[in-house]
Amino acid sequence: MESTRYHSDPDPSEISITVKREGGYDGAVAISYRTIDATAIGGTTQNDGSDYIKAEGTLWFRHGETSKDIDITINPNAHDHSTLIVALQKPMLGATLGEDCAMVITLCKTEGCRESRDEALLAEIAGNYDDEDKPLLEAYYEQFTNALTMGGEVDEDGEEEEPTVSDLIMHFISLFWKVLFSLVPPRFFGSGYPAFVISLVFIGILTAIVEQIASLLGCVWSLKRAVSGITLVALGTSLPDTFASRSAAIHDDSADAAIGNITGSNSVNVFLGLGLPWILAVVWKWADGSGDFEVGTFNLQFSVILFIILACFAILTLFIRRVAVGGELGGPTVAKYITGGVCLFFWMTYIIVASLKAYDKFPL
Repeated sequence: MESTRYHSDPDPSEISITVKREGGYDGAVAISYRTIDATAIGGTTQNDGSDYIKAEGTLWFRHGETSKDIDITINPNAHDHSTLIVALQKPMLGATLGEDCAMVITLCKTEGCRESRDEALLAEIAGNYDDEDKPLLEAYYEQFTNALTMGGEVDEDGEEEEPTVSDLIMHFISLFWKVLFSLVPPRFFGSGYPAFVISLVFIGILTAIVEQIASLLGCVWSLKRAVSGITLVALGTSLPDTFASRSAAIHDDSADAAIGNITGSNSVNVFLGLGLPWILAVVWKWADGSGDFEVGTFNLQFSVILFIILACFAILTLFIRRVAVGGELGGPTVAKYITGGVCLFFWMTYIIVASLKAYDKFPL
């Protein structure tokens, strides 16, 4: 490909990408290609709500042919400034991939569509989209090398800036975790399933360690388990969700991923995190013949009712933002700080009131 970045003309109906054959034209060669969703969503028809129609196939170069075109159909209702990737893969009959083997396409519906910093970074990644052809050991070596290498931010032109002092500090703070998670298999190995499963195992082990450390801190500070559970343990296990939601809020066009990440995490905590241990305990007690499995509660009813009330106020805040600002996230700086302050107030209210109730300092 001639470049790793492409901006369409305003309101395009079809995009044609040229793939050039270089380094000799004797004999026939072939190479596969496919489109990959980034912020644009691919579909099968023009009326299924997608931004473009997915394309996948093989380009066959006959003897002497130097170029082939990949045609991509863009739907009329495609979102402005959405992006997709066209990737070349699996060269055949002696062909090899060049340095630029993928392209980031930005769909422009209006004039003045400029490249963002995220697209520059995405283009840099796409320019090296040949991981699937790497040997497994080489991919592992690259993961460890990247973990040990300190790099700066990427500017608007996709060039890496000099590392700052904060980059240096964060690199050494997170170095152990970077190296540890480099043990996760590369994403292309086994279609990504080993990486997904082993990542979950790593996250589960680290969450268990954080929970134990938080419980020990609560014990050292003479906190009741009900209080340490809603403060130290909750913070330790929920901070990864917070950072994931922040990343989703920054990079996604809508608030669905950011808010859905929190609600999805809570549903896993409630339905799986509580349900699975209870089922295992009941089955164990039944198999052991030692009677029913009964666990009493001290402050649960009050905490759940308080949480539901504050959650209703949080949902009301989102509705107010939709009317006043035009969206659940973002908007003017003042509105963002006010919303953040309101959510922080809800959290502090829950912590203080539930803690007072645990120590019998609340009248109810």
